[in-house]
Amino acid sequence: MKKIALLAVAAAFMSGNVAAEDKEGINPWTQCGIGAMIFNDIPAAAGISNVIWDLGTTAVSSNISSQGTCEGSEVKAAMFIQNNFDQMMEDTSKGSGEHINAMLEILEVEAANQEGVITSVRANVAGQLAVDEVTPQSYYNAVVASL
Repeated sequence: MKKIALLAVAAAFMSGNVAAEDKEGINPWTQCGIGAMIFNDIPAAAGISNVIWDLGTTAVSSNISSQGTCEGSEVKAAMFIQNNFDQMMEDTSKGSGEHINAMLEILEVEAANQEGVITSVRANVAGQLAVDEVTPQSYYNAVVASL
């Protein structure tokens, strides 16, 4: 029963996030890792597989399994968000902090644009919190949408 519930949660989780890609067209949760190797033509299945396998950790950190698609600042930012999610949420709630600053630096966001990005991410994440749907991937999608 737990596996069915996990699959349902993963499917719901991915259905709203599969289309979100960074500015280079890479979505680490659907185009990297084991899921992308197995389901390279079915992004939703790749994302669900990655989430079920290890909550997407391998996907956002895999340069070996998906060379050429899993590199660049956006994938580094996704990995940073995945590895520091609690601190990212804390900094986001405050509107500043060393983790959010590090993420903006990884993404090479110009100083003049950082305030706007943070404001946009905070608004997007607040909406996600209202319906209890904040995940590292949805946070990443909020950041990419704000760039």
